[in-house]
Amino acid sequence: MSDPIYHLPQERRLVTELPGPKSKELAARRDAVVAKGVSSSSPFYVTEADGGVLVDADGNSVIDLGAGIAVTSVGASAPKVVANVQEAVARFTHSSFATTPYQGYVDVCERLAELTPGSFAKKSVLVNSGAEAVENAVKIARHATGRAAVAVAENAFHGRTNLTMALTSKAMPYKAGFGPFAPEIYHFPSSYPFREPAPITGEQAAQRAISYLETTVGADKLACLLQEPIQGEGGFIVPAEGYLPTLQAWCREHGIVFILDEIQCGFCRSGKWFASEYDGVEPDLITTAKALGGGLPLAAVTGRAEIVDSAQTGGLGGTYGGNPVSCAASLGAIDTMKEWDLPARARAIEAAIRAKVQPLVGTGSVGDLRGRGAMMAVEFVNPGTKDPDPAKAGQVASTLLEQGVIALTCGIYGSCIRFLPALTIPAGLLDEALDLFVEAAGN
Repeated sequence: MSDPIYHLPQERRLVTELPGPKSKELAARRDAVVAKGVSSSSPFYVTEADGGVLVDADGNSVIDLGAGIAVTSVGASAPKVVANVQEAVARFTHSSFATTPYQGYVDVCERLAELTPGSFAKKSVLVNSGAEAVENAVKIARHATGRAAVAVAENAFHGRTNLTMALTSKAMPYKAGFGPFAPEIYHFPSSYPFREPAPITGEQAAQRAISYLETTVGADKLACLLQEPIQGEGGFIVPAEGYLPTLQAWCREHGIVFILDEIQCGFCRSGKWFASEYDGVEPDLITTAKALGGGLPLAAVTGRAEIVDSAQTGGLGGTYGGNPVSCAASLGAIDTMKEWDLPARARAIEAAIRAKVQPLVGTGSVGDLRGRGAMMAVEFVNPGTKDPDPAKAGQVASTLLEQGVIALTCGIYGSCIRFLPALTIPAGLLDEALDLFVEAAGN
């Protein structure tokens, strides 16, 4: 395992208030031309990023615990990604794979077949975003089974297109006012250990879901079951042990395509290449995006060759899917993940977070610490209860932002702070951010 290479100093350095004058000027320009529905959780404008820091237009260097929402897992300017992109963009910027194919697309699909769980023959289709990958996974499952119904876990987030809004649980801000949504979507009760009324096993939680689906839909009507191995926007919820294997076994018994959405938790984020490896499950289809592209737009559906190949020629794809520059970035990112052993670095990040934050659990407003690898979250509650406290989560995030640390909120109730840094963040920089979090959470 070699060490990450940085081109920016890995330090928190504030030279102006946040936001500074240049960022304020850009914000005024933005107000005139950018849609109000596009939000930003930070008020400053980035000019450079590397490792665990972002540098803004005024020269402030802030600690980044968001990594572009888990996109820049290898860092925002990893040398191999940059070199691959520079070489690719000098050759050609685009040639739609639907008209004139190229090697990079094939190379990425070979890597996906090698790395994703399952020893069976696999094929992939490359697209642009996580939502597009989920849409295509559902398309493939419906075509392969001849069925229409889709089962999806409560507390899920799968995107903001019409179909993926229907799959997503949280109304505000993702769904409110945008309906009607796609039909034949059924939300089943999932495993949320912190919020179970009484302790139950993963197998029991899965049987609860199965009973609901058999009663309200019928197994013979379901094309697929869709689940995040670690629910992301829902609050970094790790299901109880035994939950995913039980669901997979039921799906196989009834010919239901078992789809795992690893868009946020995949590609080393959880401390393994894929979070589903913890449970020993092998999805029929797996969706990936975010870290796959090394910072450029790229997503994929990968799965059993016979299922993926059920779609007719021309039924999958798109103008930009598997863009050659994005493919080059992806290959550089995957090489970097291997060279720097990013699963190990993710596990070290988890250990650092647990060491600093676990002592807070059960004291004051810190109700739970959960997650895997560099995908951890704290859920805030009203002291002495399990009632979610989104105001406290927002206050902590705002306090950290003022001090030069980006920390994102999440959770079905908006009551969680998530730790989602680049896997290349230096240990000392992470410790500094965690110390500031502990101070803010305790106030």
